[in-house]
Amino acid sequence: MKAKIAVATVSGKAYYKLVNELKRRDAPFLSLTPRDPVPPSVKVVITTGKERHLITHPNVLIFNEEKDPTTVVNEALRLAEGKKNYEKVIIGVDPGETFGLAVLGDGNVLETVTCSSLKETMNTIMNFLNRTPATTSVVKIGNGTPAYTKQLLNLLDEALPEETAMEVVSEAGTSRFESEATHRREGKDVMSAIKIAERRGNIFHRKRKQ
Repeated sequence: MKAKIAVATVSGKAYYKLVNELKRRDAPFLSLTPRDPVPPSVKVVITTGKERHLITHPNVLIFNEEKDPTTVVNEALRLAEGKKNYEKVIIGVDPGETFGLAVLGDGNVLETVTCSSLKETMNTIMNFLNRTPATTSVVKIGNGTPAYTKQLLNLLDEALPEETAMEVVSEAGTSRFESEATHRREGKDVMSAIKIAERRGNIFHRKRKQ
């Protein structure tokens, strides 16, 4: 498969962060210097603000080396697929003493994270939705710890836009993925969140906002 993403920078810090994130996603990429010609197969180039003027390409993304690379890599993957927006973004949540979160864009895992509180979980979900454009957005919450599930549902019902759907998903059987998690960088909460995002749940009927 020809790489559709190029990383064009001589900044060691930027290159290290971007390449690690792309490898984590199993996304093929080319390494270029900003003065190298960009092959026709490349759909998007990631570079730094200082090097942007050296690159001639219709799709160039600027990465701030002091920032987390997740957002710019998400954008690069979307552009590489030729999509203006994702058709469907799903956020799976495994609630508990720690909260596992997984974001899927059109079936592909875009981001995973573990949160330590309800407030952090809420803020993270809102940030995910704000920076991941989609035709349809769904938040799916596991039912394994009913008290946490209920709290999160009520908070999200107040905070989320009306058009964002919510579902409650059975967590039966997700514990069998714990052994798989030991062989991956993600923890068991995140692995469960991915499985929750992939499952069909029961629709949570939103309260009408006044």
